[in-house]
Amino acid sequence: VLHKAFFLDRDGTINVDTGYVGNPDDVKLLPGAAEGILRINKAGYLAVVISNQSGVARGYFTIQDVQCVNNRINELLAEYGAHIDAFYFCPHLRDGGVVPEYSVDCECRKPGLGMFKTAIEELHLDASECFACGDRERDVANLTSLGIPESHLGIIDGTSDIGHFKTLEQFAEKCTLYDYINCN
Repeated sequence: VLHKAFFLDRDGTINVDTGYVGNPDDVKLLPGAAEGILRINKAGYLAVVISNQSGVARGYFTIQDVQCVNNRINELLAEYGAHIDAFYFCPHLRDGGVVPEYSVDCECRKPGLGMFKTAIEELHLDASECFACGDRERDVANLTSLGIPESHLGIIDGTSDIGHFKTLEQFAEKCTLYDYINCN
């Protein structure tokens, strides 16, 4: 059976992007993020984080630090009854990396599609039933080539132009309402 999901960027979409977030004590949820993820959870979608974490390649923090930040996000979300179902992240950076094993070119670093392809395969997702958002164009670039409809993509940047939203809550509300209208 195929599932449906929301692909979410992490820093700047769910939590405040303070620049290379590697310390769980620095994690603060953005306004509307927990409410948006709760709406996604309640609507029967998987909430899947897809995140570039080049701070690992830059030597700012470790893979374990990224995992601790991800755990902290779920702890904070739990206070609202919400949760992330899966976290995927790319620790690589071809230019500017100082940690040799992560200073490589890869297909997973967004706007590459590697993490999305892996999530679709591992989580048995129907791409046509998925949504995606982030705080930058690269977070949703090229996703139509995987079968995710263009109308299912959004940017969280504080505006409310078409395809742009003030909060993750606003994006989730629009998309789960869209799903409800088209499926019922």
